[in-house]
Amino acid sequence: MARDNTYGIPYNGAFCVNWPIPVTQAPSDTSPSLRDHAKVLSQAIAECMQKDRHSLKRKLHQLSQREKAGEAIDRALQQLISRIERSHLALQTRQAAVPEKIVYPEQLPIAGKREVIAEAIRDHQVVVIAGETGSGKTTQLPKICLELGRGVNGMIGHTQPRRLAARTVAQRIADELETPLGEGVGYQVRFNDQVSETSHIKLMTDGILLAEIQNDRYLNQYDTIIIDEAHERSLNIDFLLGFLKQLLPKRPDLKLIITSATIDLERFSKHFDDAPIIEVSGRSYPVEVLYRPLEDLSDEGSLAKGIELAIEEILHRDK
Repeated sequence: MARDNTYGIPYNGAFCVNWPIPVTQAPSDTSPSLRDHAKVLSQAIAECMQKDRHSLKRKLHQLSQREKAGEAIDRALQQLISRIERSHLALQTRQAAVPEKIVYPEQLPIAGKREVIAEAIRDHQVVVIAGETGSGKTTQLPKICLELGRGVNGMIGHTQPRRLAARTVAQRIADELETPLGEGVGYQVRFNDQVSETSHIKLMTDGILLAEIQNDRYLNQYDTIIIDEAHERSLNIDFLLGFLKQLLPKRPDLKLIITSATIDLERFSKHFDDAPIIEVSGRSYPVEVLYRPLEDLSDEGSLAKGIELAIEEILHRDK
């Protein structure tokens, strides 16, 4: 039996249109005008997955032009509505897969500034996070974004300068969120893609994100981008920052987070129109430095023997 959805169009089933006369059965001269429902369909498209919106809008525009030219669009319209339905269902599936409770290790310095960081991300399109080594910014920032509702309409893309870092960070975040690697949290490096349709967070090298721009100029599969270790200022990172500077006005829904050691913070901020800077302290541990001349460790002056004796002394002290 036909029923109305939240957009006010009569539907039969989950998202199968049932006009006053069913589309698949009605002759073209009695079918309703597409423009009568264009606004409702546009609203439905606006609530689809980010990566689907552009192609769906373009298809709706094409159908409108075909209808004005007197062409029959019944079957094509039904296909469009089916695509909208699939996108809505995918969005619902991703929303349902978000962890109900996200926990932050209290021993990490970034945990104490979690609310400040979340507020800055919520209120600004670009945020610069200055975190020293051990602050926890790399593993906790994607979780903060996920808790804010990011990563549902599109993925949270998180870049790393090196492949090994992308793999290990993905595993760490997946463990903390208690989700198998490749499902809620995935990673992509050269020759290895462990990302699924339900992945909310995607770790990757900056080179992978750079390559994706060729086929996705608006980065529509992402709703958040985290450029980690930006202070390294590699060619890839500099190119990405320049590209994102031009992209952000065209994608007002896209959030950009730049993380860096305490280097070049003001330059990053000014490049993105004085984006706010949040500083997070790191963790440090006492270090004892022992000097042992090689001749004191080994009568023969052998480097290998000296290293062996130095390790034995350290192990003995630890006991």
